[in-house]
Amino acid sequence: MRYNVVKDANKIINNSPYLVKNPTNYKNKWASVFGNNNPICLELGMGRGSFIIDMAKTHPNTNYIGLELDINQTATAINNIGNQYISNLKMICIDALEIINIFGKEIDTIYLTFSEPWPKKGDEKKRFTATNYLKLYDRIFKKHKHIILKTDNKILFASALESLSGYWYTFDKVSLDLHNDERKIENIMTDFERQYFKEHRQIYYVDASFKE
Repeated sequence: MRYNVVKDANKIINNSPYLVKNPTNYKNKWASVFGNNNPICLELGMGRGSFIIDMAKTHPNTNYIGLELDINQTATAINNIGNQYISNLKMICIDALEIINIFGKEIDTIYLTFSEPWPKKGDEKKRFTATNYLKLYDRIFKKHKHIILKTDNKILFASALESLSGYWYTFDKVSLDLHNDERKIENIMTDFERQYFKEHRQIYYVDASFKE
């Protein structure tokens, strides 16, 4: 996927107090980064950051980390914060495969919001809900496993349900049309989702957990 190029992207992210530089230095020490022992939630592939930013603002007693590989997307997310001060938010610009080198058993919830669907045959292992990724998540979840996923892609959603159930996750909530779900599930939208909402596009949602 190609993203808009942000002028001085490297400078923007490296000068931001929200970017955690050398995140591997903080493995098993993320409570000290936030200065509290509140739950820590991680979004993989935060994109332009609208979801993780709004989650942090809505839930000040929970800590949030947005991970994004692309520097232009990360710079856009930081620019979107502007002059706001959000003490419970940090960002990491790194490949998601590195999470086991960044976190110990410190993460309470993982959010997967409109992740790259990788729809082609042979690309299944690249999906964030593939078994190889679920095994990585095992190594960073604090106690119970908890994943929340949203997508507009039916192939990705079906694949996610299959992978999660095969890995012994149970589904606490499932919606095949989140925006019209009568249960009024709490939903903070991403930038993509706001556009999809205008287009009346169907959004799939699953809240999955595994409690040992």
